[in-house]
Amino acid sequence: MKFSIQSRNDSQSNELKELAKNYLQDFGLILDEVEPDIVISIGGDGTLLHAFHNHVKRLDKVAFVGIHTGHLGFYADWKPSELEKLVLCIAKNQYKVVEYPLLEVNVCNHTEISTYLALNEATIKSPNVTLVMDVFLNDRHFERFRGDGLCISTPSGSTAYNKALGGAIIHPTLQAIQVTEMASINNRVFRTIGSSLVLPAHHTCKLKPVKNQTFTMTIDHLQLDHNELDYVIFKVAKEKVRFARFRPFPFWERVHDSFIASE
Repeated sequence: MKFSIQSRNDSQSNELKELAKNYLQDFGLILDEVEPDIVISIGGDGTLLHAFHNHVKRLDKVAFVGIHTGHLGFYADWKPSELEKLVLCIAKNQYKVVEYPLLEVNVCNHTEISTYLALNEATIKSPNVTLVMDVFLNDRHFERFRGDGLCISTPSGSTAYNKALGGAIIHPTLQAIQVTEMASINNRVFRTIGSSLVLPAHHTCKLKPVKNQTFTMTIDHLQLDHNELDYVIFKVAKEKVRFARFRPFPFWERVHDSFIASE
C-alpha cells in the first residue's frame, strides 16, 4: 500500500507526520506523494481540504483520513495520542471506505467552461457592490437575488460556512446540495425566498449575472476572480470523496460534540 501525509506545518503536526511516516514505512508501506492509496491529513479540516484538492484528479483511487492537532473536526476525527493505533489499522488494512457527495461547479466565461469540485462549498460575491444574480432551478427562472452573495454547499460541508449563514445541517450521505443566501435584500420592491434550498442529485442551480460586475468565487479555500462571467451551474458531482473509516463515526454525535457539548 502507498501513502502520503499532508501536514498543517505547525510543529506538532510536522512531528506527528515524521512519526507516522516512520511507523508506516517500518510496516512496509511506501511513501508516494503522487499516487497514494491513502492520504493522512494532520492538522484540521482545512488541512484535509488542501489534501483533497491535491488529489482531486484521483478521487476514485484514494481514501482520506484525518488526525486533528487542534479542535475536533468533521473530517479530522483521530487524536494525536491515537497515532499508533491508526498506523496499525492502516498497516493491517482494517478499514472500510465510505463515500460522500461532492459539488460540481461549472463556470462559463463566453466560450470557455471551467469545471471544479468542492468538498465543502462554493461561494460567489461581488466586491464592494450588491450581488445581483438571476437564479434558475432546472433551467427555469426562480428568483432575482440581491444581496452580499450565495453559498452552495455539500452535505458534508453543511456544518461549515453554510451553518454560519443559517443554513440547514444535512447528513453527509444524502445526495444533495444546498443553496444559502448571504444577507439578501428583502423589501417592498425586491424579494428572495429568504430560505436555504436543498436540491436533490438530479437538479441543477444556475446563476446568471444581471449586471456587468466583477465576481469573486471560492471553491473551498481556493479563490477565483472573474471580470466577465456568463453563468455558473452547480450540481451534485458524479465523483465522490472517499474516507477511510476505521470505527463508527456517528454524524449527529459529532454535530452535538462540536456545537452543543461544553468543554
